Amino acid sequence: MTLSRRDLFRSAGAVGAAAALAGLGGLADAAVAGTARHRGSIDKVIVKGPAGRGGWVPLAHAQGEGHVVRTGLGATAKAGRKDRRRALLAFAQLSDVHVVDAQSPARLEGGDVVVSAAYRPQEVLTAHVAEAMVREINRVGRGPVTGKGLAFAIQTGDNSDNSQYNEIRWNIDLLDGGRIRQDSGDLTRYEGVMDGDPDFYDTSFWHPHGTPAGKQPDKYRAQYGFPRVPGLLDDCRRPFKAHGLDVEWFAALGNHDQLMQGNAPRTEALAAQATGDKKSTSMGVRTVTPDPDRRPLGRAETVAEHFTTAGLPVGHGFTEQNRTDGTAYYTFDRGLVRFVVMDTVNENGGAEGSMDQAQFAWLQQQLAAATDRLVVLASHHTSWTMDNATPGATGPRVLGDAVVAELLAHENVVAWVNGHTHSNSVRAHARAAGGGFWEVNTASHIDWPQQSRLVEIVDNRDGTLSIFTTMLDHASPLKPGPDLDGPMKLASLGRLLAANDPQERTENRRGTRKDRNVELLLPAPAFLR
Repeated sequence: MTLSRRDLFRSAGAVGAAAALAGLGGLADAAVAGTARHRGSIDKVIVKGPAGRGGWVPLAHAQGEGHVVRTGLGATAKAGRKDRRRALLAFAQLSDVHVVDAQSPARLEGGDVVVSAAYRPQEVLTAHVAEAMVREINRVGRGPVTGKGLAFAIQTGDNSDNSQYNEIRWNIDLLDGGRIRQDSGDLTRYEGVMDGDPDFYDTSFWHPHGTPAGKQPDKYRAQYGFPRVPGLLDDCRRPFKAHGLDVEWFAALGNHDQLMQGNAPRTEALAAQATGDKKSTSMGVRTVTPDPDRRPLGRAETVAEHFTTAGLPVGHGFTEQNRTDGTAYYTFDRGLVRFVVMDTVNENGGAEGSMDQAQFAWLQQQLAAATDRLVVLASHHTSWTMDNATPGATGPRVLGDAVVAELLAHENVVAWVNGHTHSNSVRAHARAAGGGFWEVNTASHIDWPQQSRLVEIVDNRDGTLSIFTTMLDHASPLKPGPDLDGPMKLASLGRLLAANDPQERTENRRGTRKDRNVELLLPAPAFLR
């Protein structure tokens, strides 16, 4: 089937509300917390509709979700807390934006065997999705439960895709409000695995412009219901002026920000490949336009780029000490809350995380010194993905279990926010004597459901705290419309493609109801009781 851009999106309007609600699931035994007036996409949630040809699904709006009360750390939900509570802090979490240079010779998309981390049909639209999320965070502007203004936003890693200078700059400039052009090499044409060059046409990849003469349709269109979208590879490369966040923003680094393809340490050979003119494909080696801005950056260079900024704070959390030492962990305070931002990337290679002994000693010092504050940790990796024990020059690595044990030794540690898994998940870490902390893991911007999370910390003034988390869909329209003439419509298409990525169709990255909009209860530490 061949569809024009106008034809492509007509079917989405036919999805009924009943079908949209079918995948939400029930509340079962969970109570729902009372919430204040919601705004924007918090009033409704975007879900997949019924599948059509090849499993292709449209998207639809469904009723917004209330906050499920979760206990398990020794605190109970006491009546009347809604009237007693005092809002301490509200902030936004963005994770795994993966702004991609889809034309880079350093990318290893594969061919007959394509893995989701190496190629996605929506990857040319990642800057536009990030822009749409920034606009939605700005529009909401405050915690939906308490009404407290957002104090800042924090990125929890994989802000770029391949640790390249141009990707890292695109990410910073997106959040700052700069001019963005998600393009590299020859700025007059797209040179990558999705183009229509007949000599390198590979049916393993989606080719939105159609099938070259004498070739077979690609498997995305032949098997999975993907459409033709003529002009997309030109539309996605046009420059646009980003809005920029209205609040301060901070950054943690992920494996894709420090390792090539999120796995390999930088070498001179890999750097030369990234900036060179030869791209290996399953159909042979093709010549592309070289670009020095594709050079991969080391950790110290990536940290330094955050000091070239139009946003606040300068450095976005990274300190002059980080620049001097080549480290990427730091702290900052907001009111009664201290944030401890960790660097969980194993610079010796591998996608999973861990930390060196020096950083772990630093973490212990920070926790010991923060006795009069609530402590929230932020990192890229989760506790359960910090299992990369590959040693380096500094000796054995510290894994997630040891970090959890250390956090449980401090009653004022209340939460750990992170990313990496591209899925929504919330886990309780309880200590034997009562209390503990919540680990809040948030989905990515590149894979479905392309959500960020709003977090509000509340003192219930009854010996308990509540942490409210609310999922946020980005501000692009549900349907892109016939003309992809701007970042919002392109972001809308990016979300639709992500929802239909055949590599992801069996994943439940939205999580359960207890992983999304939740009220997380825990005992207040002694200094607040």
